[in-house]
Amino acid sequence: MAENFWYANLKTEVEEKIRNVPDFPKEGIQFKDITPIFKDSSLFEKLMSYYANKLKNKGINKIVCVDARGFIFGSVLANKLGLPFVIARKKGKLPAKTISHTYSLEYGEATLEMHVDDIKSSDNVLIVDDLLATGGTVDAVVNLVQKLGGTVQGCWFLIELSFLEGKSKIIKNVSNYDVKFYSLLDY
Repeated sequence: MAENFWYANLKTEVEEKIRNVPDFPKEGIQFKDITPIFKDSSLFEKLMSYYANKLKNKGINKIVCVDARGFIFGSVLANKLGLPFVIARKKGKLPAKTISHTYSLEYGEATLEMHVDDIKSSDNVLIVDDLLATGGTVDAVVNLVQKLGGTVQGCWFLIELSFLEGKSKIIKNVSNYDVKFYSLLDY
């Protein structure tokens, strides 16, 4: 009971910090700006500690962070859990040999890359990003992790836009049918 109260309180505190920006990046979009959360170090610590505690003992041994805001959350979670973290970056940003996956966006295509030696067959991965919308970006990371032999154990997001059904796209393509999803807010 106490954890549910604490979680509800955390959820409210985080939601109060999120700034709505109308018509960004284009007209008709209500952008959820998460940057005010980072200005409140106490709240950010509380959020990351809550999820680090929730995620420990889940069989995860590596965290993959999605370019760019996923780096913020994923690196902190990895540090708190004592786990290595890997970055999935936009094409051309990684210096060593990479593997890539190109995926469709509503306005074109994008490509994500990871170093070929970042994931091994023994890796049970948590993918971390700030927001789950249509699922294309995270699905690309799932593809990369699986091509390198890893298993996706879960996906973490601060916000899920469930009306866009991104989770179903990911579930369709992940080889681990018991994949877990973690998100604090749903719009």
